[in-house]
Amino acid sequence: MRALPQVLRRMCAVAESLRTGVAGDVTAAFLGAFLVLAFAPFNCYIVAVIAPAGLLWLIAPLGWRGAAWRGFLFGAAEFLCGVYWIYISLHGMGGVAAPIAVLMLLMLVAVMACYSAATCALAAAWARAGGWRRELLLFPSAWTLLEWVRSWFLTGFPWLNLGYSQIDSPLRGYAPLWGVFGVSFCVALCAGLVAVILDLTRPWRTRFAACAALVVLCVAGASLAQVQWTRAAGAPFRVSLVQGNIAQDEKWEPAYFQPTLDMYRQLTEQHWDSKLVVWPEAAVPAYADEVKLDYLDPLEEAARKHGTDMLLGIPTYDPGTDDYYNSVISLGSSDGEYHKRHLVPFGENFEFLPAWVRSLLRSMDLPYSSFTPGAADQPLLEAAGYPVGVSICYEDAYGSGIMRDLPQAAYLVNVSNDGWFGDSIALPQHLEIARMSALAAGRYLLRATNTGITAIVDAEGRLLSTAPAGKEAVLSGSIQPLAGATPASRWRELPAVCCSVLLLAFGFGWHRRSTA
Repeated sequence: MRALPQVLRRMCAVAESLRTGVAGDVTAAFLGAFLVLAFAPFNCYIVAVIAPAGLLWLIAPLGWRGAAWRGFLFGAAEFLCGVYWIYISLHGMGGVAAPIAVLMLLMLVAVMACYSAATCALAAAWARAGGWRRELLLFPSAWTLLEWVRSWFLTGFPWLNLGYSQIDSPLRGYAPLWGVFGVSFCVALCAGLVAVILDLTRPWRTRFAACAALVVLCVAGASLAQVQWTRAAGAPFRVSLVQGNIAQDEKWEPAYFQPTLDMYRQLTEQHWDSKLVVWPEAAVPAYADEVKLDYLDPLEEAARKHGTDMLLGIPTYDPGTDDYYNSVISLGSSDGEYHKRHLVPFGENFEFLPAWVRSLLRSMDLPYSSFTPGAADQPLLEAAGYPVGVSICYEDAYGSGIMRDLPQAAYLVNVSNDGWFGDSIALPQHLEIARMSALAAGRYLLRATNTGITAIVDAEGRLLSTAPAGKEAVLSGSIQPLAGATPASRWRELPAVCCSVLLLAFGFGWHRRSTA
């Protein structure tokens, strides 16, 4: 027992050495890379609390400049390890020269790292070292607000939002209430509470209160997860999702054009007993008007004969405006088109890049590089007798776009071609995002992809079934159309953003008064 205090002193000395000088910088980068384990496919959601708590410990004795630097290292390591697959998309699948692909990845990583740098800088600048305001007031609110800014600034990149990692944790219950940004706030607040609990220099009463608050936050989240926010809008119906598994380097080759069309038609003909059949993004590698008479019209006739509706991904062209769209069209009982609103940076949208990079990428003639974004107020498609909220590719990561279709939409459909990401962690990451979108919206989600992961997700974000990735498959099951609205679908990100702004303003005012 006498040796215990000596052991603790040694442990504290070792820990202190890890947060000073270069060792502290390396630790910050390590924690950023460690945070990736919180997300799919690793699913260690507790790491989403541990890693930011460690970051708070690292910046505790620092001023705003030192805190910003360590926040930058944390964010850079997180995104370099978490979205390395962008290099695969650009170079391996898109044909972009390797040096340019690396440069573009590093540009993105540097921009993303600036958000965590700004978070740490604000937390350190407006609160004294060792004060609870840094951990429990400024850090959670700054993290949440800057995540929201990241979702729209420079076209937005909401990947690796802290809240997405909590789809299977007790904190998931906050998603239908406040959306993914509200979940991020709760995670960051938990990290601040853990930082207070583990700080042995604080009074035991303070640490006990922080421990109690942490328990209450988690128990409340678990209790909210039991609330039913929506109700049945009709009888369940059968759906089939077609996963063609067309290799990305074959997709646009003329030699594979007819075999691709034949394969999708044959797989669909085996499932005319379903009320709805969904094909993935750009399943038909041609513009709709080019294949309408010989392919789409006969397909629609067969669908109507069997009482089946179809939603299929296909590029479309508007001769009146000379615009090209990444679209989903409906065939069967009603016809309609949905044009992708939010184009992918680097792939479909180059406008935010420097002029020389835009010129270089356009010279490479990438398949999706000439698309026009669809209008924000497009009417909902109707399929299987219900209005449906459609999203294409990573549009499902933009909660405001998904919520725009509610409460009218009875269910959600996301089509994607995740073949751009190869066999990387982007596939399970994207599915994790889709699950959180379904949970926040309170709707079933059908996710049809080219190479995987095709899935049926219920209104609580649970996976009902999945198709094996990297294989030709048809995933069938039943879904329940739903009515009603979650608080998150009514208010979107407004509560989380307003709360963060007010807390930051309060923290800044407190700081001004204390330094006056």
